[in-house]
Order: sequence, then C-alpha cells, then structure tokens
Amino acid sequence: MTEESKEAKPKAIADLCGEVCPMTFVKAKLHLERVAAGEVLELVLKDDEQLRSTAMSLKEEGHRIESVRQQDGRYHVLVRKGA
Repeated sequence: MTEESKEAKPKAIADLCGEVCPMTFVKAKLHLERVAAGEVLELVLKDDEQLRSTAMSLKEEGHRIESVRQQDGRYHVLVRKGA
C-alpha cells in the first residue's frame, strides 16, 4: 500500500500577490470556482495581512486551509474547497 502524501497536491495555483483586500478574497473565490469540491487550490500571498484576512474569509465560506508555508518571502496556502 502507498502512504498518502502529507501535503495535498494542488489542482491549480493562483498568485494573488498583486491584489489588495478585499479583492484578494474575491479573486481567491473566483479561482476556487474553477476547481471541484474536495480539490486543492494553492494561493500565493504577499504578506501576513493578506494571509490572515483571506484565510479567515475562506474558512467562513466552508473551505479548509490544509497548509501554509513561507518561501521566497511569500506565503503558499493550500486550500481544500468545501462542498
């Protein structure tokens, strides 16, 4: 048997570093519409403020944050789309 990967593989990646709130969340929702329920979308965000507000709003919408990692000064957030 194969062990399931600890980190989900994203179906798509959306770089939202050039956006400002609330457009970051709006664009994230538009990208989530392109993936099926249960699939994972990777969001690339520029700073703590973008991360906090977008993650909170996505959770309120019923989506799940799978992981957050920092790389090259950006946040890479894996979001599993809710039903």
